Amino acid sequence: MEIKIIDESFSVCKVEDYSLTNLTDEFSFVGKTDEESSLVCLTRCVPSNTTHRDDGWKAMRMQGVLDFSLIGILSKISTVLAEQKIGIFAISTYNTDYILVRESNYEAALKALETAGYRIVS
Repeated sequence: MEIKIIDESFSVCKVEDYSLTNLTDEFSFVGKTDEESSLVCLTRCVPSNTTHRDDGWKAMRMQGVLDFSLIGILSKISTVLAEQKIGIFAISTYNTDYILVRESNYEAALKALETAGYRIVS
């Protein structure tokens, strides 16, 4: 499986609402529950109505459209990274999965995944 490097810095945020979120930005992941409104976006695009933010994340994408019948993709990747004591923040879209890791762990994460047989592409 190929993993594509996304050469951007990301932030994980809680927002008051999505009124100032530009959903046409290249990367905007929203999650809303009865308790919170969350946003993962490029750090340079964090809206001003953010109540909490955690900067310093880098992302990678599982290349290609992943069929819903595929089992264990995130589990295998998270296991490889957990063995290296690297935490993840996972996001799934209709087509594929994204893994975010702290910028300080990004190179080690890519190396661990490559060693485990994943092809890393830019």
